[in-house]
Amino acid sequence: MYNHIVRNKVRATFERINEGDYLTMVDSLAPQFEYHFHGDHALGGHRVTRDAMIRWWERATRLLPGVRFDVQEVLVSGRPWRTRVAVRSRVSGALPDGERYENTVFQFLTLAWGRVTDVETMEDLQVLERALDVVEAAGVSEAAAAPITDA
Repeated sequence: MYNHIVRNKVRATFERINEGDYLTMVDSLAPQFEYHFHGDHALGGHRVTRDAMIRWWERATRLLPGVRFDVQEVLVSGRPWRTRVAVRSRVSGALPDGERYENTVFQFLTLAWGRVTDVETMEDLQVLERALDVVEAAGVSEAAAAPITDA
C-alpha cells in the first residue's frame, strides 16, 4: 500500500510540473537534500538548497518552455524511513527552430518519511546539448551558461 501511495505521489508531482507548478517538486525536498543532474551544461550541476533549485527550475522553464513529462514507469522499494524510487519518463517540447525536443529521463530518488533527500537525473546528454545549442542559436545565451550550483 505504501509503495502505491508513493508511486501516485510521484506521478501527481510530474503532472503538476506539466501544469507549470514546479514548486510542488521543490516543496517535496527535505531540509537537507542533494540534487545532481548529470552533465556540464546549463541544466546540469549539483544543488543542495531550495534557492538553487528554484533558480534551476526558472532556468529550465525559460530554456525549454512548455516541456512536458510523460511518466512511463515508477518503481518503488523500501520503507518510509528509506524509500528508493526510480522514474523513467519521456520529455518533449517545441524548440525555437520548429523541431521537437524528445528525450528519455531517468531519475533515481531517495525519500525519508515522504521527503526527498537525494535525486540523480540522467538523460541522453547529446540530445539535450543539441537542444540547448538550438535554443542558444535562437538568441538565448543562457542556454550556454554554466550549471546552477550552490557554490
